[in-house]
Amino acid sequence: QVQLVESGGGLVQPGGSLRLSCAVSGANLDYYAIGWFRQAPGKEREGVSSISNSDGSNYASSVKGRFTISRDNSKNTVKLQMNSLKPEDTAVYYCAADPRGLRQLDAIGFIDWGQGAQVIISS
Repeated sequence: QVQLVESGGGLVQPGGSLRLSCAVSGANLDYYAIGWFRQAPGKEREGVSSISNSDGSNYASSVKGRFTISRDNSKNTVKLQMNSLKPEDTAVYYCAADPRGLRQLDAIGFIDWGQGAQVIISS
């Protein structure tokens, strides 16, 4: 079983930046796709970004151009750089692992999940 631990969440003003990290253990990250998802209070979980095992990435339209996903397999880490943050980005952010290695924003296939990191965008 893959273990995932998110870090880097916090409170930041609109227009600011945060970088989330997902530390992965218990498996060879080389084979996995990693996705970032978020869930805001009262809303359904949504896919934010994912990166395949061949470094292909995709983004939700709401974050495209502002967020950047990257992976460092040597450090078993995937990062999500979030710039130009908006109040609507406020949510709990989760990273998850898909053993199929496919980049996608649908949660189906992501079988292991972290506990989440709170991100609050507020002035």
